[in-house]
Amino acid sequence: MLIYRNLQPIQAMTFDLDDTLYDNRPVIRHVEQQAALWLHRQHPVTASQPMPWWKALKMRLAEDNPWLTHDVTLWRFEQIRQGLIALGYGPQQAEQAASDALEEVMRLRNLVDVPEETHRVMAQLAAKVPLVAITNGNVNVEKIGLGHYFQLVLKAGPDGHAKPYPDMFDKARTFLGLPAHAILHVGDHLVTDVQGAKQNGFQACWYNDQGLTLRATAKARLLPDIEIHKLSQLNQLII
Repeated sequence: MLIYRNLQPIQAMTFDLDDTLYDNRPVIRHVEQQAALWLHRQHPVTASQPMPWWKALKMRLAEDNPWLTHDVTLWRFEQIRQGLIALGYGPQQAEQAASDALEEVMRLRNLVDVPEETHRVMAQLAAKVPLVAITNGNVNVEKIGLGHYFQLVLKAGPDGHAKPYPDMFDKARTFLGLPAHAILHVGDHLVTDVQGAKQNGFQACWYNDQGLTLRATAKARLLPDIEIHKLSQLNQLII
């Protein structure tokens, strides 16, 4: 544990989900691989274009509609829908196919292996202070077994702009009924989590289980209040 500033008393915590409470990288790799195979089976025309074509389409869609970067579910839906239209599907056919594909994507998305330590630590923390989840992703916390630890779950898209924008931090603070400085936000990303928290008046805990340095993210501008390397270290912060 590294302390960069003296912490003020912590009356609540907010948590990032992906790559903080579980390793999300293998989950996303599996989603991408299996979703592509599903599309190729159900809609063979999708195999006529290589993955770089689909990725380029996704980027073009975000350029045309920047809001999509704040709603990963809608972004995925539009990528599939617009891709199928480009490959010859009619609008209604593409809409239905994209809806079916998104259902499969979300099934795959929620195949998350949550470590036992995460469950143990979250149960201990939830017994001490209120917890809120703030995520830029679209995982279903109920389906992965984390829902009962949180009093509120906020997701970019349905609940506003993605971190580091203030939308979800403001909603969490309002829900908790606490001053921002009494809330500790915990997350792995130096910009979306640490910078987002500090810009919005929260205390910030950088969860660094990868042995990174503070220079790991070029766009990072703000120092966390504290850096931890294991979730269990959070228990030391609350008396």
